[in-house]
Amino acid sequence: MNAAPRVLAVIGDLLAAAAPDERGALWHLAEQGRELDANLVRLPPGAEVGEHQEDALDVLLVVLAGAGSAGAGDRDLPLGPGTVLWLPRTSRRALAAGPDGLTYLTVHRRRPGLAIKPPAGAYEGGEGPCMLDRVCPECGRLSQDPAPVFCSRCGERFPER
Repeated sequence: MNAAPRVLAVIGDLLAAAAPDERGALWHLAEQGRELDANLVRLPPGAEVGEHQEDALDVLLVVLAGAGSAGAGDRDLPLGPGTVLWLPRTSRRALAAGPDGLTYLTVHRRRPGLAIKPPAGAYEGGEGPCMLDRVCPECGRLSQDPAPVFCSRCGERFPER
């Protein structure tokens, strides 16, 4: 049986239903069997997603409302409604919302499920390390950064250590 296309969300309705001060991921793609992930994210005025590097996935970011900038290495790229930004894997990136905030949609290949494997030649006994301090308190994403400051999915700041 072939899968049927269907409307999953109407961005305008999602934004209208969100509280004016609601931030982070307002919506995400959650359909079973999908090969893509997508997130609708709102950053309030002046908020930032700290510099980080995504090693596994290219990300397409589409600005829907507001303005800001994307730190891309040694330069800042201006972002405004309708801007489409490609964030290639292994690139360092950061986002900063302007005075009106920044609302954007990200789309990328779905991440494979997490699997804990010891490094080659590692001792295989005992318990694995606790990584709860690397789990975003807002959206639950496990950060690949060993000392995360901001979540790369929703922009939430990690608690101080």
